[in-house]
Amino acid sequence: MDRPGIGAELEGIHAVAAAVDAGRVTRITVERSRANRPEIASILEAAAAHGVRVDTVDDVRDLARTHAPQGIVATARTVETFSLKDAVARSAPAALLVVDHIQDGRNIGAAARSALAAGMTGIVVSTRRSAPIGAAAFKAAAGALEHLPIVEVSSIAEAVRALGKLGVWTVGLDAHGGSSLFGLEILQQPVAVVVGTEGDGLSRLVAERCDVVAHIPMAPESESLNASVAAALACFEVARMRASVT
Repeated sequence: MDRPGIGAELEGIHAVAAAVDAGRVTRITVERSRANRPEIASILEAAAAHGVRVDTVDDVRDLARTHAPQGIVATARTVETFSLKDAVARSAPAALLVVDHIQDGRNIGAAARSALAAGMTGIVVSTRRSAPIGAAAFKAAAGALEHLPIVEVSSIAEAVRALGKLGVWTVGLDAHGGSSLFGLEILQQPVAVVVGTEGDGLSRLVAERCDVVAHIPMAPESESLNASVAAALACFEVARMRASVT
């Protein structure tokens, strides 16, 4: 079955509120028992101003994709996506987060939230062998995916190659990387940080094509980090390194 378009299905207070503010929402379904709660009532008030249809039901969980929709779900027009070239050109120097086949949509959403907070200029995701950017991702992103430019590609390995042709350095994160992520001077240049799957890390071909493969220093007894945590550390290290030269 085809995936729904990015951002077409939403749930959770922050995700729905952000999409209403963006003018994308076409329909909201809310639980009667929660409709008068301040955080939801404010969403419904904003939705009314946009002419959004609102339906009330006893329980929205049958309509939801996640286990905790917080009493509200919505359908919306899809978000705009960008080509790699356009995403790179949006800001100088570019600072992209690339997610290599992450399987949990919540991790993609959490990574996007950190990327936006750190000032990254876009996120690159795969349409194959990866979690869709669906309701779970938008809920975890808490509005970030309304503002962070999204690039969809069919192959992360080919995207890494294309980024090089666009003048963007690529830094892959791997526990066995030869360089430390912290203090990596290449992060001051146009750069894309590539984060791998929750269990296996970067795929072999992606790692081979990255300009640098770096690790996040950890205590010897520690296991690998959650993908969204690794992404957050990487995004904020990009911000720190760039702040050091301004």
